[in-house]
Amino acid sequence: MVVLGIETSCDECAAAIVVDGKTILSNIIASQIEIHQPFQGVVPELASRLHTEWISKVVDEAVTEAEIQLHQIDGIAVTNRPGLSGSLLVGLNYAKGLSASLGKPFIGIDHVRAHLYAPHLENEFEYPYLGLLLSGGHTIICIVKGFNEIDVLGTTIDDAIGEAFDKVSKYYNLGYPGGAAIDKLAQKGNPDAFKFPNPRLKTIYKKYDVSYSGLKTAVINQLDKFWNGKDEKNFENIAASFQKAAISLFMKRVNMALQDTGLTRVAVGGGVAANSLFRDSLTKKAQKEGVDVYFPSHQLCTDNGAMIAGLGYHYLKEGEYSDYSLTVSARVSAFKSSVWKKNI
Repeated sequence: MVVLGIETSCDECAAAIVVDGKTILSNIIASQIEIHQPFQGVVPELASRLHTEWISKVVDEAVTEAEIQLHQIDGIAVTNRPGLSGSLLVGLNYAKGLSASLGKPFIGIDHVRAHLYAPHLENEFEYPYLGLLLSGGHTIICIVKGFNEIDVLGTTIDDAIGEAFDKVSKYYNLGYPGGAAIDKLAQKGNPDAFKFPNPRLKTIYKKYDVSYSGLKTAVINQLDKFWNGKDEKNFENIAASFQKAAISLFMKRVNMALQDTGLTRVAVGGGVAANSLFRDSLTKKAQKEGVDVYFPSHQLCTDNGAMIAGLGYHYLKEGEYSDYSLTVSARVSAFKSSVWKKNI
């Protein structure tokens, strides 16, 4: 089954052609980074306008690179949640138009589920596994039991990990996108120059939940309080120390989840999955514990159409289609919540 995937949830205008949920024939991503760079963040109205201008060309390029004709696709998968409403509407309405003109079914796809599916495009592994999603808008630890069955163990109660990277980078003018800029600077810094806090959540929250607002505040407003008094207060040391604290905070929850669930497979998705310290930390943990870990390639960490098409294939294969009344949602879908009582 040949599926066209369309992704416009934020500032990437992307389209891909994927066969049977695995074989990527094309994966075109038109990035708006340079356009939003002066603002050091995505301007929603600007993003949606650019999607309107670019989407036809991006889809045409994806079809051309796949060396097929548009009428040869069997279905269309398009992100309709969560994300920026204006951006989502561009992709969804374009997909509806293609569906009507070609007489092909389409399916609305959850962006979060698609990121968790991304490692499947390049790796062969079975369900269930521990799914980790780290991005600018989401931080999720979950059990993935099937392509459409996810039990959330923990999530952020405030800022997502990627948002914290972006806000710290913006404050110190380190570069945009913040995650990549901090990761690069951190390679030259001392991660022990600042002992930033690792917040402990009260018992009203699940043990796997995370909070990044306090860490972000500490790095921006309380730098002297956490300085070791010896190393320079330069950007490299700030970046390295912040990155260490942010990744350590998340890895503590991951370690608990692996111990409590007994799962022996881990799959990762989202933009922060490209972070070098996170990849190194999780890989070492996996090797030590005898756990298999699956990362997407860097291109599949960011928003892309291939993950949308890949996941969409499984819905379409089972005869699940959307109708033209489908709309967009800026909110994360309600997933089943699992509470693990061991060692709580």
